Amino acid sequence: MSGFGLRGLKARSGIDKKALGRGIGSGCGKTCSYGHKGGKARSGRGAVSWFEGGQMPIYRRLPKRGFVSHKKLNSSVSCVNIGDLQRFCDTGDLSVGQEVNIDVLKKIGAVRNGSTSLRLLAKGELKVALQISVGYASDAATRGVEATGGKVQII
Repeated sequence: MSGFGLRGLKARSGIDKKALGRGIGSGCGKTCSYGHKGGKARSGRGAVSWFEGGQMPIYRRLPKRGFVSHKKLNSSVSCVNIGDLQRFCDTGDLSVGQEVNIDVLKKIGAVRNGSTSLRLLAKGELKVALQISVGYASDAATRGVEATGGKVQII
């Protein structure tokens, strides 16, 4: 007979907290601790995570700094190091004396397809002569290419 009466009552399965609004004796009856009316009492209530209770939000309190050119945003510049070019020569993707430009590097997967300009940088070492056409080349990269008998052309 232990299953009958008050001794047989058990909490509902899967419940983590006290069920709200089950009468005055629950401690959270009537408004279920949501107060009276207003947005917080309605279903689907809640504000966006950056809402600060009506005070001036931080993204409006702080001053704006800097400037980003839309030209810079719309153009995509890829960088390639002379060490990367040597690696592509070692794998056979580039050959000695070959004309290297952005289209060739796109074809072998060295730069992204959306790139509109190419920069040559000096990290690494180049051991073969290449003819390179780029939009920009650092002085050290130009010296590194010309030391092997190659040539850098700025277009």
